[in-house]
Amino acid sequence: MLQGSLSLLRGLLAGLAAVLVCACDKPSSGSAEPKPAPNGKLRIVATTAMIGDVVQSIAGDRAEVRTLIGEGVDPHLYKPAATDLRVLKAADLIFYNGLMLEGKMGDVLAKIGASGRPVHAVADHLGPYVMDSGEGHHDPHVWMDVAGWTRAAESITAKLKKIDPPHAAEYGERAAAYFEELKKLDAYAREVLASIPASQRVLVTAHDAFSYMARAYGLEVRGIQGISTESEAGLKDIEDLVRFLVDRKIPAVFVETSVSEKNVQALIEGARAAGHQVRIGGSLFSDAMGAAGTYEGTYLGMIDHNVTTIARALGGTAPEKGLNGKLK
Repeated sequence: MLQGSLSLLRGLLAGLAAVLVCACDKPSSGSAEPKPAPNGKLRIVATTAMIGDVVQSIAGDRAEVRTLIGEGVDPHLYKPAATDLRVLKAADLIFYNGLMLEGKMGDVLAKIGASGRPVHAVADHLGPYVMDSGEGHHDPHVWMDVAGWTRAAESITAKLKKIDPPHAAEYGERAAAYFEELKKLDAYAREVLASIPASQRVLVTAHDAFSYMARAYGLEVRGIQGISTESEAGLKDIEDLVRFLVDRKIPAVFVETSVSEKNVQALIEGARAAGHQVRIGGSLFSDAMGAAGTYEGTYLGMIDHNVTTIARALGGTAPEKGLNGKLK
């Protein structure tokens, strides 16, 4: 009888343990509002720095904005850590790019959104503006066209107003001021890129992240790798681009801060072997911005750096210090 009682007790304890484990592991319901930050600010998470910078510019002191994917990190290949998941689940609002940019995070973000947590893909709401990649999905690099990224910023503003109606007017005021800065940046990009001689208005980079810039500002763009850096460049891809550089007498190619430059070096060596000298025109920000706290660590500074670097390397006329007098 004692043995039977012990067996019953063990069964009850095991059942209780199972209930506790399930309760601990069960994801929090998105229908319940998360506890506000101690300072009363919204807790906002952005996957990329390009998004985070826009959100911070519009939200101002109403929010604490945390970016998951930092300087020099490729979002195509980024895998969320356990700490990232905790940060995402504690957020009041999550902004991500969409269009498969955050490929390895897509399922995680979808599950959090399905739970009821506010999750917003800023590039998924741009309709016919979005370009096809030619690889079976859309091109996610919308931020390379300032006018297009302005539409994403408008989408961000609308979402902030919706989730925090009492401060909608504040968001609107900050957004209006930010949009004026974007207009100046767009005009500057058009001016300096248009100064490149027509025959040299060709942008050759490590991967195909600049098609939106090409469409907006009249460039021809060639990337060694495809839209995603997960794709590998083959020998034929390199050979074809070397032939293109030689035939068109392109003076410069560009490396990217978040992508290995080994393929670009192969282009330079191949062109040299064919009797054509090609140099590295500079390092561009493609899928990640510069270091936090620097001018290039803002969206405005990122694009300013890119267009100024491209224009000067390809024979255009651009001020030495770029837009707003920032040293290049």
